[in-house]
Amino acid sequence: MPKTRENDRALAELLADPVLQMVMKADRVTEQELISLIGATLSRLGAGTKDRGALKGARSARDYRASVGIMLLNKANQVFVGRRHKTNGDAWQMPQGGIEEGEDVRVAAFRELMEEIGTDKAEILAESKNWLYYDFPGALIGKGRHKGWRGQRQKWLVMRFIGKDSDININTADVEFSDWKWVSLAELAGLVVPFKRLVYLSVLDEFRDAVEPFGV
Repeated sequence: MPKTRENDRALAELLADPVLQMVMKADRVTEQELISLIGATLSRLGAGTKDRGALKGARSARDYRASVGIMLLNKANQVFVGRRHKTNGDAWQMPQGGIEEGEDVRVAAFRELMEEIGTDKAEILAESKNWLYYDFPGALIGKGRHKGWRGQRQKWLVMRFIGKDSDININTADVEFSDWKWVSLAELAGLVVPFKRLVYLSVLDEFRDAVEPFGV
């Protein structure tokens, strides 16, 4: 098959992906704008294998705080999101938090649920195969809990909530959220702050088989 036709088919498959369509809709990005962005990105990365190798090697695990994230689903396959406490605007996210030294990922997940939403009435459905990374914006690096870290590396768990909404209490000892709600999977990527969006899209993509039906 000619290379041009092969590339066109790959691009068509990419544009048809439901997760990509979801984030394009959330960010009001047209297909033509996305194609232009892909072309510009490929041009920058095409400078040479030496440059690509340097880019790949620039990220070191020791620069990223180990943490766990939880996609908590109710019986209707809606996902829990909380509005970050003491932040401007609608900064919504799924529960997440640091893994303590020597702590098992799954133990950390249940601890974070108790600390952030006041209940650990949940069961694990799946765990991400790999660590997912994101970088902090420049304005956050070196401040507060982010001090000394370039970003976070996360293991994600899909968990089914087996309690009642009345069990959820965000007024915990160390308040993380000022509000909370259940949202559809289709809404998720559009609610999160931009620097975490790629991680959320990766989570949605990896766990789509564990979540039935996958609503987009």
